[in-house]
Amino acid sequence: MNGYIFNIQKFCTNDGNGIRTVVFLKGCPLHCLWCHNPESQKLKPEISFSEERCIHCGRCEKLCPKGCHKVSPTDHVFLREKCDGCGKCAPCPAMELIGKSVSSESVIAEVLKDKVFYSSSRGGVTFSGGEPFFQFEFFLELLKLAKLNSLDVCVETSGYCSEKQLVSAAQYIDCFLFDYKLTDNSLHKRYVGCDNEIIIKNLHTLNGLNKPVILRCPIIPNVNDNTAHFKKIGEIANYSDCVKEVQIEPYHSFGEAKYKDLGRVSEYNNPISVTAPTKECWLNEIRSFTNKKVTLA
Repeated sequence: MNGYIFNIQKFCTNDGNGIRTVVFLKGCPLHCLWCHNPESQKLKPEISFSEERCIHCGRCEKLCPKGCHKVSPTDHVFLREKCDGCGKCAPCPAMELIGKSVSSESVIAEVLKDKVFYSSSRGGVTFSGGEPFFQFEFFLELLKLAKLNSLDVCVETSGYCSEKQLVSAAQYIDCFLFDYKLTDNSLHKRYVGCDNEIIIKNLHTLNGLNKPVILRCPIIPNVNDNTAHFKKIGEIANYSDCVKEVQIEPYHSFGEAKYKDLGRVSEYNNPISVTAPTKECWLNEIRSFTNKKVTLA
């Protein structure tokens, strides 16, 4: 079975226990305004173009079968509306093809190259995105193959999927890295693009299945950095036996440049730098509402 991924990152230590390989699947049903991986949002491959790296050689114009590039000695116009992501222009320092179609077998074969490190560190594979459930059949095949090869499996998810899909996949998953973004449903619709009822319901489902969950909470300045939200995080952690730990993910601006290279504009117009003392204040306030472990992701 084939699906779309945009990266396989090795020797990761922040996405589950031990040393892990993280497989990033393309496509996401949500639209978080602060998203730091905008290249993950669209399902199909797309071109990232850096104007700063372009030397106006005109090679891309010759290679592109769709006529998407118009290059002069002083200017480079990229007609994105004509681009189908074929990647023929990408052998260039200014161009990068984001995403590719791969087979589930080839993905697991790549993951297994580092199996010795998983064994020695109690690590494994983590599927991330985008949203892995967005390509459900492909994702499910990856899970089954991972388990056939005795891999420890973590999944980083927004929790936005059907209950049927969640239950089907859960039997192959050892730990969920489960996002909890906003408490207020109207704000969730505004900043994430959907309501949070399905997400909360799916967390209850995982609790019923007794599946270990690390609750991951992006904290965004002037969006959800407030006591009401911190208290709700603590309450959810307290009444959900499945939640073993709470991790906060303070906003960072590392993804800002990606929007420009993808021909988009970041919709989060408040890129405040989060200081270490601020992060510590957030941690301490959430700790005051829960007896679960609270750490930085």
